[in-house]
Amino acid sequence: MRQDKRQFNQIREVYLQRRVQKFPAGSAIIELGNTKVLCAATIEDKVPFFLKGTGSGWLTAEYSMLPGSSPERIPRERSNKISGRSAEIQRLIGRSLRAVTDLTALGERTITIDCDVIQADGGTRTASITGAFVALVEACETIYTVGGVFPVKDFVAAISAGISQDGDCLLDLCYAEDSTAAADCNVVMTGAGELVEVQISAEKKSFTRAQLNDILDLAACGIDELISLQKDALGRELVWRVGRIG
Repeated sequence: MRQDKRQFNQIREVYLQRRVQKFPAGSAIIELGNTKVLCAATIEDKVPFFLKGTGSGWLTAEYSMLPGSSPERIPRERSNKISGRSAEIQRLIGRSLRAVTDLTALGERTITIDCDVIQADGGTRTASITGAFVALVEACETIYTVGGVFPVKDFVAAISAGISQDGDCLLDLCYAEDSTAAADCNVVMTGAGELVEVQISAEKKSFTRAQLNDILDLAACGIDELISLQKDALGRELVWRVGRIG
């Protein structure tokens, strides 16, 4: 049993709700244990200069931790001076969502995903990806034309995993577990079971290939559960849209 009484293969309690903001084209809030992230998707009728005239759209992401999201106040980041950690995470969010987005179906539009961490207790980047996907689908519904190609091709979600000091493989690490783990990992996977990204590093001692396989198996089960919760949040009509052509 873990500190919060979960089994090794058990994710934290999840709350996922869409349409939580009035103005963005899509929005969602995700709570994963004590981690809470607000996600918004905004659509603009413009693209970066390198895509002008190509007929293709773009998707980008921004990530930040609000000042009161951790025990010690986090200074606000400015758009022209963000931390290396935030820059890495927002690139990860963008890559993960672009992996399941048909940019041509967007037309010459840009979708910006904003992920703001309200409260942090481990897994903020993976929670951001999982919640942002729901906001993305909701936003794409506003530009979809019946009979056309829905811009989102498949589901995508992410989860953390790791290896404890005792060598146990754990799913969905909270901050206390993450800070003491021998190795920690973030896995992004599609609804089809294909990997988008695997980030893993040994913190205190190396790990075996067998342990890596165990972590990926744990993550796959956790992501299946998260995708099921995404479908519940989106509802039948929007679930039906994902991957639709014509």
